[in-house]
Amino acid sequence: MRLSHRLAPVSDGAALVVFAIVGLLSHHGTVTATGLARDALPLLGCWFAAALAFRLYVRPSPGRLLATWATGITAGVLVRALILGRTLNGHEAAFLGVALTFTLLFVVVLRVLGGSLLRDRV
Repeated sequence: MRLSHRLAPVSDGAALVVFAIVGLLSHHGTVTATGLARDALPLLGCWFAAALAFRLYVRPSPGRLLATWATGITAGVLVRALILGRTLNGHEAAFLGVALTFTLLFVVVLRVLGGSLLRDRV
């Protein structure tokens, strides 16, 4: 799961964008720039703010990745709810659970695939 200091943030960002795209397609049947901005930007901004705070890309470790994930995704979901004018209710709690589950899955899968592709090229 270890990627270069340049590839890891790209992989993580791509995983969050994929999560947003899957959500848009499953709930709206289409991907628009507005929808992508609304759903992906809060997650990306909070993820990279948390990554900076936990120094994920400076001193990578599983613990720093998990701290970034838990903090960044939770904050991103809260920011998204505020932007959309939603109250923190059961629906938002359910979305947080889905977001935490699938963003971690997508981050891990893309990191593993990226590491595997790099090993195969060497």
